[in-house]
Amino acid sequence: LGNKFLSNLREVDLLIHVVRCFENDNIVHVNGKIDPISDKEIIDYELIIKDLDTVVKRIDKISKQAVTGDKEKKIEYDILSLCKTHLEDGKSLRSLDLEPNQIKWIKHLNLITLKPLIYVANIDESLISDDNEHVLKLISIAKEEGLGLIKICASLEEQLYELTDDEKALFLDDYGIKESGLDKLIRASYDTLDLITYFTAGEKEVRAWTVKKGSLAPQAAGVIHTDFEKGFIRAQTISYQNLIDSGSIANAKTKGLLRSEGKEYIVKEGDVMEFLFNV
Repeated sequence: LGNKFLSNLREVDLLIHVVRCFENDNIVHVNGKIDPISDKEIIDYELIIKDLDTVVKRIDKISKQAVTGDKEKKIEYDILSLCKTHLEDGKSLRSLDLEPNQIKWIKHLNLITLKPLIYVANIDESLISDDNEHVLKLISIAKEEGLGLIKICASLEEQLYELTDDEKALFLDDYGIKESGLDKLIRASYDTLDLITYFTAGEKEVRAWTVKKGSLAPQAAGVIHTDFEKGFIRAQTISYQNLIDSGSIANAKTKGLLRSEGKEYIVKEGDVMEFLFNV
């Protein structure tokens, strides 16, 4: 992997590792054979080496301060020493049992192998409903590592890209698929990152906003604008399904489905919200 590419990985919140799991003589593999476990291990090794280099450089930089009484540098030094030993054993930092408070001390380093990861098994059309030995091996590895895995047929996704929504529905139905691979990947990404979506709806537009699971109403308002969070008063809230069933906000209000929620309200997936605030 190129250094520029590895550096860019530090800026992302989620890693998606796509691994080829199908045989096709017309598509040549760079190593001449299909071996998803070997492919995975090569990438793991590259990322572990890059993180080890970062950790060692940081340890060298703060070691003098850590041993001469700087308490904060000592805390960071000790955590990095744990990371260094783990990486030297050829293990990703995701498998190191660090407490959330420990992670905060090294968050500024954006260590790649500490980031959440999803495996994507790239399959062909014959494997949509069945798994071959390559897929089964990758599933086993993902379970051992406690990570998510989804199957995607890249060739089908390419065909879907050119279709209308109605055509996509018919296309997926022909293959017995409920949703596209891209939709599955988005859903898996949200779950891995503990994200949910809420909506704001006005006469001119409807918009979707992303927040962490467990976010309170003022925090959700702050995603739109910091002033909304600072001056938060309350939020008019209704679930997406209740709004659709009612046909309009006015009808929902008549039925008593529109709720007024305060600062302690935990935002739910699919909430439609209008914020009242004072600046």
